[in-house]
Amino acid sequence: MKEFWNVIQAIFAAVGGWLGYFLGGCDGLLYALLAFVVLDYITGIMCAVADKKLSSAVGFKGICRKVLIFALVGIGHILDAQIFGEAGVLRTAIIFFYLSNEGLSLVENAAYLGLPIPVKLRKVLEQLHDRSEKEDDGKEAVEEKKEGDE
Repeated sequence: MKEFWNVIQAIFAAVGGWLGYFLGGCDGLLYALLAFVVLDYITGIMCAVADKKLSSAVGFKGICRKVLIFALVGIGHILDAQIFGEAGVLRTAIIFFYLSNEGLSLVENAAYLGLPIPVKLRKVLEQLHDRSEKEDDGKEAVEEKKEGDE
């Protein structure tokens, strides 16, 4: 029985080591992203329960999206290390993007559940939302121009 647990421990150590390498180590940014992702998922479930629309299919899709966030962080780390030779530039940018995205989702979920949102935080989120809409409009215009050129 002891050998069985040794094998299990070795498997967990190997998977943990590989994940640490793939994600670029466990620093404060990664811990923050992990916390935001988990809390966003939990608050999303709370919103679904409040609406009485809890669905395992929607929940599974949400988990897949969260796993994909960490896959993108890993890809960013690989590109940093192998292609760019810089330590964590792309990885950090990806983490910051998803930290802000998950943070915005957390606040939206909290507001949906009736939690009051501080005025300053609301203004910052409105500015972020306005900026992202402008960037999306710019991307759509570029894509339409490319399609027209073809």
